Amino acid sequence: MTTIDVPAAGSLPALRSPARWNRALILLTGAAAVLALIAAGGILFDDRILTGVPIWLKPFKFAVSFAVYGWTLAWMLAVLPRRSRPAEWAGVVIFSVAVIELAIIVIQVVRGTTSHYNVSTPLNATLWSAMGTSIMVLFFAHVVIAVAALRQRIPDRAASWAIRLGLLIALLGMGLAFLMTSQGGTEAMVGAHSVGVPDGGPGMPLTGWSTTGGDLRIGHFVGLHALQALPLLAFALRRWGVRLTERARAGLIVVGGSAYAVLVLLLTWQALRAQPLLKPDALTLAAFFGLMAATAASAALVMRAGRKKVS
Repeated sequence: MTTIDVPAAGSLPALRSPARWNRALILLTGAAAVLALIAAGGILFDDRILTGVPIWLKPFKFAVSFAVYGWTLAWMLAVLPRRSRPAEWAGVVIFSVAVIELAIIVIQVVRGTTSHYNVSTPLNATLWSAMGTSIMVLFFAHVVIAVAALRQRIPDRAASWAIRLGLLIALLGMGLAFLMTSQGGTEAMVGAHSVGVPDGGPGMPLTGWSTTGGDLRIGHFVGLHALQALPLLAFALRRWGVRLTERARAGLIVVGGSAYAVLVLLLTWQALRAQPLLKPDALTLAAFFGLMAATAASAALVMRAGRKKVS
């Protein structure tokens, strides 16, 4: 596996030494960014509508998601103190299956039909089967990278916890996506995003998340982006939490990561009960406020115990 030596970037201590950037993941980032621009053009100039949204919206969202995902994993591998060959090769595998996934989505857009859960013809069923297989392969490649991060000791404790929890919560988000295959179901479709309403109904701007029923994409989306949210929290604590000890910053990451994981489960629970994100019932609100209160109390305790003494 070939890596690129580049000057360190960022201010986390783990990046002070020369970083090794995974070529395949950086290539995925660039290719997905180019596809996002092409899909954005499609949204502007192709007036076709599919499942209630512009037909090029799905490839745009997936391209942006893979660009961010590829760069984040490349950064995480660069942060590891020692090179992990299995993790580096897992990056190559992720690049390969992401290309398959994106290619099928674009092919189906060009054909004017859906990609996910579509088994309406032998060709559509074959393409969906290929997508399902690629998703499973990506899941296990991600597991390999997570194991590599768990086994190594990153000097900055907050960054270490952020990377590890981010990778694990992202796995949770990926796993929750399999709930979509059990929703709905007809001879032509073997799953659905929405709960309680058909796919393609009224949705939120850009995301398309249902505004009339539950939507399993929400928990899936939030879970995946723990990869970015927790390292950004670690960066913010290092930048602006100068009066906190290293142990306190790490403790806040654990509190934030735990709350984030519970939030993902709460969002999925809300969706499974056929509730739109912005129309929660009293029970859902109570659960969310309970999580907020527990998180705030835990964070306050960590900060109180972890403030540096000023002489």
